[in-house]
Amino acid sequence: MQDIGKEEQETAETEVSEQGVQEVPGTTPQDGTEPVADRARRDPSWNEEGAIEAILFAMGDSVELNRLASAIGLSAAETKKILDRLKEKYNRPESGIRLLELDSSYQLCTKKQYYGNLIILAKQPKKPQITDVVMETLSIIAYKQPVTKAEIEKIRGVSSEHAINKLLEYELIQELGRLNIPGRPILFGTTEKFLRCFGVESTDELPVLDEVQIEDFKAEAEAELDVHVDV
Repeated sequence: MQDIGKEEQETAETEVSEQGVQEVPGTTPQDGTEPVADRARRDPSWNEEGAIEAILFAMGDSVELNRLASAIGLSAAETKKILDRLKEKYNRPESGIRLLELDSSYQLCTKKQYYGNLIILAKQPKKPQITDVVMETLSIIAYKQPVTKAEIEKIRGVSSEHAINKLLEYELIQELGRLNIPGRPILFGTTEKFLRCFGVESTDELPVLDEVQIEDFKAEAEAELDVHVDV
């Protein structure tokens, strides 16, 4: 009798192994996530609908039902019921989003009647984020143009390649030509967009530099008087 019982147990274990372990809600999931019941007791504001919304919003793309179920510690059937409730919630006229189901995967999407509003926002140009380093480089170019990268770096004392590339990307500076010396370094100057952004009609309207900056720039200019500029 004992041998038969042992054989039946081994058969059952084999079947469970082949079919996969079915987790019971409220028990500790094998992936280490916290059981739903424990989470709800620890944080009363936590709920399954909110957890699914947070996951779908953060992921952006579609998420499979089994992955959602695993993430919130529920069975696929229970998770599907919650998703169905969310779908009804988003189907209300006052909602601007909808829950899209694609081959047992789910994704939060914008309702098509609001596409026009999104396009208006997407067409608005992004304002460049000018850091102190980029602004310092731009100031040197504005006051000392036409100027080479080497001259900028000599004044700043550090590499300015990243700042120059950013200013070119923002279309605040442009290449004006090359110096007629060995290596023919590029000369940089400001653009019309620079003038528009800073509300001036010409660089002559830029604020006056302090005495120390003026003397520094004068010394640099005097050293370059005998250099022919080929623009």
